[in-house]
Amino acid sequence: MRLGVLDIGSNTVHLLLVDAHPGARPVPFASHKRPLSLVAYLDGEGAINEEGQHELISFVREAWASAGLHQAEDMLAFCTSATREAANGTEGLERVHRETGVVLDELTGAQEAAMTLVAVRRWYGWGAGTILDFDIGGGSFEMAIGHDEQPDVATSVPLGAGRLTRDWLPGDLPSAKHMREAQDYIRATLEAAVSEFDGAGRPDLTVGTSKTFRSLARITAAAPSAAGPYVRRELRRRDLGLWTHRLAAMPVAGRANLPGVSEIRAPQLLAGAMVAHTAMELFKVEVMQICPWALREGLILKRFDHLLSDSESPVRPVGTGPVGRALRPVPAPRTAGVPVR
Repeated sequence: MRLGVLDIGSNTVHLLLVDAHPGARPVPFASHKRPLSLVAYLDGEGAINEEGQHELISFVREAWASAGLHQAEDMLAFCTSATREAANGTEGLERVHRETGVVLDELTGAQEAAMTLVAVRRWYGWGAGTILDFDIGGGSFEMAIGHDEQPDVATSVPLGAGRLTRDWLPGDLPSAKHMREAQDYIRATLEAAVSEFDGAGRPDLTVGTSKTFRSLARITAAAPSAAGPYVRRELRRRDLGLWTHRLAAMPVAGRANLPGVSEIRAPQLLAGAMVAHTAMELFKVEVMQICPWALREGLILKRFDHLLSDSESPVRPVGTGPVGRALRPVPAPRTAGVPVR
């Protein structure tokens, strides 16, 4: 069957269409995305302003029509930290539903971490042992550890690369004072979070997921995306430390010219490197592998698990919160207006 996954993130809004069936590897069919940094549309009260809400609604309409055009049979739609933490997040989600007919499920940070670990576990298999996963988004940083598919510990902290850049690293070349203050904040925030992992044991494998980790690995000489997903890619703490100093002295235009770094990610790369390096230091990780699967794939795999089990209840990753609804089939787009459920 063809499944659509609508991901409202902090840096981009993305519709991914995949073909798969229960027990099979999901194969990407089509992708439709737009750069949309929702944190850039926050007003002084921390609410997503009218322009940001308009952009979000516009994309959701496009995504819904695209899913119908490509004959998607089912769709998961979710949002993460930028919407979750906005002062008007609930009202914004209600407006999206009212104007598009699409219900966006709001994932907690712990659910994001848990579902990402599902994807990582499926990629590396049971032979990987205990896995520690890091995922840096635009608004938050998720961490999870587990020797099974479900995490023993899963947590999220407000250390997303976009958020840190906006709040702590202003300008093209942040000053030494801003760098020092940002580093102190990152370390203090992570030290509190890392203490939650006391007693979880040492991981057999540490993994980085998300575009930020892929970009950091690429600038430290990992294989390009064109080499395919099965090439082993690593990120070493020693190399990352050297590159963090280089990025601090490099203007945004220079970062955008680095291999594997997009124009939209370039301003945030320094903040991402600082978080990644500090996390590796606090967890005493010298090298991590880069996994091509992350949150979206975890949701897809759990959705197909649900289909395989013939259960009518929504998939639930951790606790009692829903990951995605058992959705009605996506209709073909209408010639006028936007199709709704």
